[in-house]
Amino acid sequence: MIKDFDIVIAGGGLNGPALALALAGAGLNVAVVDNRPADARAGDTFDGRAYALALASQRLLVALGLWKGLADKAQPILKVEASQGFAGAGAGPFGLHFDSAEIEEGRLGYMLEDRFLYRALLAAMEGRVTHLSGVSVTGQQPGQTGITVALSDGREVLASLLVGADGRKSGVAERAGIRRLGHDYGQIALVAAVDHELPHNGTAHQFFMPSGPLAILPLPGNRSSIVWSETADEARAILDLDDAEFLQVLRPRFGDFLGAISLAGPRFSYPLNLTLAEHYIAPRIALIGDAAHGVHPIAGQGLNLGLRDVASLAEVLVAARRRGEDIGTEPVLTRYQEWRRPDATTLALGMDGVNALFSNGNPLLRAARELGMGLVDALPPLRRGFMRQAAGLRLDPMPRLLAGQKL
Repeated sequence: MIKDFDIVIAGGGLNGPALALALAGAGLNVAVVDNRPADARAGDTFDGRAYALALASQRLLVALGLWKGLADKAQPILKVEASQGFAGAGAGPFGLHFDSAEIEEGRLGYMLEDRFLYRALLAAMEGRVTHLSGVSVTGQQPGQTGITVALSDGREVLASLLVGADGRKSGVAERAGIRRLGHDYGQIALVAAVDHELPHNGTAHQFFMPSGPLAILPLPGNRSSIVWSETADEARAILDLDDAEFLQVLRPRFGDFLGAISLAGPRFSYPLNLTLAEHYIAPRIALIGDAAHGVHPIAGQGLNLGLRDVASLAEVLVAARRRGEDIGTEPVLTRYQEWRRPDATTLALGMDGVNALFSNGNPLLRAARELGMGLVDALPPLRRGFMRQAAGLRLDPMPRLLAGQKL
C-alpha cells in the first residue's frame, strides 16, 4: 500500500500533469499515474506534433510558472484565415479574416510543440508531484471517506479523489459506469510538419474541402504543422504513399502561397470521432480532457478544452479544501460538472456542426457558407466576438488560472 494522497490522477499526457501542478501549488498532495516511461516524450527530436494554444491556455501556463521557459519556443498566432474550396482550385471568393490587431490582447494564441510542453510539465513535477511512471490504473473502489486505486504493478493507492485524464477510452470512466455518446466522423486526421519557402507571418489557415478541413498552423521559422482531415478510405490510401507521393497529393490542397514545400518530419494519423461522457463525475471520481470530451480537431480546441477543465477543477477543489470540505464528495464535484459540462458540450457540438456543414459538396450549402462567412467578415463587432471566443476570453465565470492568476 502506497501512502495516502489527496488526489490521484490517472493519465500522464498533458492535462494530468497540468492539473497536478495546479493542485500541488496550492498545497495538495498529488500523484500522477502514467503508463509510459518518464522520458517517453522528453527527447529533443523535432517530430512536428504541436498544439494551438488559446490565449487563455497560455495564461494558465503563466500562472503555473511554465511560460517563461516556453515563450522563446512558441510561435505567436497573429492572424487566422478561413476559406472553403476544392483541391487544386483554390479558395472561394469569401472567407473569414481574423487579425489580432483588432483585439487589445495583441495575440490570438500560440503554437507550441508537444516535445517542449511535455518536457516543461515533466520537469516542473519533480519534487512537487509523485510521478508513478510505467504503471497504469487497473481498478478503483470508492468508499465513504476515500477511494482505493489499484495499479498494474500490484500496489494500491489511497486518495480522496481519483481524476480520469486517461483519454477517449478512459478506463476510469468505464469502470465508474459512465456511458459515452457520440459518433464516428468517417475521417482520419493526417498530421505532419512542412518546411516552406516563404514566411507564414504568424498566420494560421483553415481550408475547408468537401472531404474534410486542412489546417496549416505556423511554427517558428519557415515551417508549419498541418492537420489534414480526409475521408477514411482516402486517408488510408494516402498513408500508404511514400513521402514524395504524399507531397504530390498534399500540394493541390496546400496551395502555393508559401512557395515550395517539403516534409520536415514523420507523419502521424488518428481516426476522428466525437465522444462525450454523459457525466463528468461519479462517486470520488472526476473526468477531464478527452476522458470527458473527445472533439473534432477543427480550430485545434481539444487541448484548450482540457485546460479549461484543469483550471475549473483545480479552482473548485482548492476552494473546497480551504473551506474544510471533503474534496471527493458529490456537492464539491457537482460544482465542477455544472461549471464545465455546458461549455464543453456546446463547443464540441459546435465543432461537430461546422464539420458536418463544410465537409460536403452540396452546392446550396456551399453558397450559404460563402454568404455566412462573408457576412461575419463584414461585421467587425461580430468578428471580434468570434476571435475572443476562440481565444478563450469569454468564459463566464473565468477560472482564475485562465486569467493568469494563481489559486
